[in-house]
Amino acid sequence: MSPRSRRWIRIALAGPGAVLVALVVMAGMALWLPGGAAGIDNIVLPLILVPLIWTALFFHACLDRRLGRVALISLGLFLVHAGLIAHKFFDTQLPSAEVHS
Repeated sequence: MSPRSRRWIRIALAGPGAVLVALVVMAGMALWLPGGAAGIDNIVLPLILVPLIWTALFFHACLDRRLGRVALISLGLFLVHAGLIAHKFFDTQLPSAEVHS
């Protein structure tokens, strides 16, 4: 792979790739974090952590020598959290038929 193509792949992983993965991780975190005493900690904490997640992904993409490892970690985070989100959307229970007397 040429240095020019490696550079553009790194830019894609550090820029829009890191933002996309951070947003998907934020949405997925609300599903596996506990609710807390007020019942909203699983919503507030991911919102607070998005900049930290994005920063970690950005610097990992910029500083790691192996692009394959960067892509694998980003893809893994994306797939796990996107799977959680998809499972939540498709996990609908049919309403039970209630008999009124």
